[in-house]
Amino acid sequence: MKAPITIKRGTVAAVFIDLQEEHRQDPRYLVEGYGDILANVQRLQAAARQNHVALQHWAYIVDLDKQDRPFHPLDADGKSAFSDKGDPLTEICHEVAPADGEALLIKAEASAFRSGPAADQLKASGVEWLVVAGVWTEACIDATVKDAVAKGFRVLLVKDACGSGSAAMHQTGILNLANRLYGGAVTDTDGACRLLAGEKVAVWQVEGSVPLRFSFDNAAKLYAEL
Repeated sequence: MKAPITIKRGTVAAVFIDLQEEHRQDPRYLVEGYGDILANVQRLQAAARQNHVALQHWAYIVDLDKQDRPFHPLDADGKSAFSDKGDPLTEICHEVAPADGEALLIKAEASAFRSGPAADQLKASGVEWLVVAGVWTEACIDATVKDAVAKGFRVLLVKDACGSGSAAMHQTGILNLANRLYGGAVTDTDGACRLLAGEKVAVWQVEGSVPLRFSFDNAAKLYAEL
């Protein structure tokens, strides 16, 4: 269902997940519609900075010298098949990179909040809401959102500022999260920017248990209605 909400100033942070060059340049890991996603993220970042909202930028980096991953996919040279520590394509895309004074945080697993002090630091600063955007929807976005909810944050999931390898992967990923996004909401970039500015916006919120029973035939329609 959709209902109007507002987000109290000083209680929100914006979290950007894995907006790295490999999703634009590596043919194996291209994100569909990545240019549009980056443009929407730029708008979110501008709204956050204009409204004095803290930004967190995350990058996924694999360091097999320090991580025990027995089944991790490897290139022919024995390096990680994606996001290897020595690959320049792990750089954040320049148009959405951290501005001066904004830190780039590194994670070694799908979720930004599975381990480490980031969640506790946000809680200590009074943050209740997390605006979440990035890639891939069914992987690192899914893991980050679920861990954030488990740690007591309300998540505002910005559906058109997230993406994956195909529209089907992305849309079903969003629908799966929407079905269990307790305490949070789903909106688009326009709605998120307005909420960051202190406006009241109608957003989709889960009601009951798994209300979105989607199929191959209706998933795109249900996604559009969020």
